[in-house]
Amino acid sequence: MQDKLTLVIGNRNYSSWSLRGALAARHSGLQIEEILVPLDRPETRAELVRHSPSGLVPVLKIGDGETATIVWDSLAIIETLNDLAPGAGLWPADLTARAVARSVSAEMHAGFFRLRRDMPMDLRASHAGKRHTEGALADAGRIQALWRDCRQRFGNGGPYLFGAWSAADMMYAPVVGRFRSYAVPLDDVAAAYVAAVWEQPDMAAWCTAAAEEPFTINVLGE
Repeated sequence: MQDKLTLVIGNRNYSSWSLRGALAARHSGLQIEEILVPLDRPETRAELVRHSPSGLVPVLKIGDGETATIVWDSLAIIETLNDLAPGAGLWPADLTARAVARSVSAEMHAGFFRLRRDMPMDLRASHAGKRHTEGALADAGRIQALWRDCRQRFGNGGPYLFGAWSAADMMYAPVVGRFRSYAVPLDDVAAAYVAAVWEQPDMAAWCTAAAEEPFTINVLGE
């Protein structure tokens, strides 16, 4: 019998890391309960610490109570779900493609700080032309170069970075949202990829739920 699985997330509209974990959870095919903790509220920190010592989202809980295993990082959650559901295809089957997919995912996980800082995720909003800082656009250029390379080398068989929908696409899904919200200039390959990710069923369902949320955070401070 499978242990109870719980994914703790923040606001769907704003929490980019929650989006990554949730897309992986849905793709895994596992039965996972979702708990949403609204962010940027006086009670948020105390509520999050109930689920994880890091006080951050997302959090995957395996089991229940004090004996539950806590996984508190998006990329670690993806790898754990891959262990729990190895047949789900979270990573490409080919060794070379899988190695590159993990590399581009790790670069997203550790990098592109200027894009993340200057263009915070706000899926249901239009901030066209705003926050086009030199640093954010430089990060956007590097991301598009990565996308072009992955599509050219591994993209046969589907519209995503490695053909089929994979964890690499999930790691870049919030970037797709940012590029749309802030109307970042895109080359043809990137524009087609952004459209494909936006229309992917799990992504589309998340964005629909984000649009229906009652929570509002002034991410631009304006």
